[in-house]
Amino acid sequence: MLDLNALWFLFITVLFTGFFFLEGFDFGMGMLLPFLGKTDRERRQILNTIGPVWDGNEVWMITAGGAMFAAFPQWYATLFSGFYLALVLLLLALILRGIAIEFRGKQASLTWRRNWDRGIFVGSVAPALLWGVALANLVRGVPIDANMMYTGDLLTLLNPYALVGGLSAVAIFALHGAIFLVNRTDGEVRARAEAITKKIGPIATVLVAVLVVLTYFETDILTTQGFVPPLTAVLAGLALLGVGWLVNRGRFGWAFWTMGALILLATITAFRGMFPRVMISSLDPAYSLTIHNAAASQYTLQIMTVVALIFLPIVLVYQAWSYYVFRKRVSKDSPLVY
Repeated sequence: MLDLNALWFLFITVLFTGFFFLEGFDFGMGMLLPFLGKTDRERRQILNTIGPVWDGNEVWMITAGGAMFAAFPQWYATLFSGFYLALVLLLLALILRGIAIEFRGKQASLTWRRNWDRGIFVGSVAPALLWGVALANLVRGVPIDANMMYTGDLLTLLNPYALVGGLSAVAIFALHGAIFLVNRTDGEVRARAEAITKKIGPIATVLVAVLVVLTYFETDILTTQGFVPPLTAVLAGLALLGVGWLVNRGRFGWAFWTMGALILLATITAFRGMFPRVMISSLDPAYSLTIHNAAASQYTLQIMTVVALIFLPIVLVYQAWSYYVFRKRVSKDSPLVY
């Protein structure tokens, strides 16, 4: 019999993987905007690489949250109540970024546009950092009591391991965004993006190496959860080294898809390392939330599965089509909207 609990955990993993891959280069673009765009025209060129797709990329996060709420309501309740302040900051940063992207072109004033560009920068760095912190805490474990209630506070989440996870996410997304811009722009912007990838790459490699070492000592996902998490962690490390090798040889198309493999493998490492837990209790392993004690009823999961099988392919085809339509490079001479 198909285990719908495991199926929906897998589905949520896929949604977060898609979000980190697609929104990852959006975040990276926003982080690098002040450094790669020296003029307003160049910044508009950079923004127009994601202009038609950035809001669609955020749908993956919204869908993941909705799936979590419906399939695992106790997971949703404990996570969103325990991480409440961090998630509010995350949402405010995403709102700021969205408003900034849409509003910067509403006036010709350079001061107006530069202020919104700062909003894009903050609204890109903050979510990347907070997502890294949140995921690291899920892997490490947080204080959850016998009533499935989070008993810590914001400072509990800002532990050294989680902060390294946050900085690693910032570096990875910045590298992802730089490689994306190399593939989607031309002229001086492309040249600067190509140069900055060679500076970010070593930083990302060092941070990820430190994170892996800390993961071995701070969590149990590499030691007690079977062979998959250690294997995917090693493969993710090799993928990151492969990105550096490809960048140094100017093969940025392959480097972009290798970054995708890295994000996929890192997400699998985290979620497979937790499975069948969805939130690990640092107080007592028996208090951990699992795909069974945090799940909705089987009838609910059955209805959700039917709906997902009908509409998910439609959404995927539509988003693939939108990327195909807007696949060409954006130059300074292209019609610019943002």
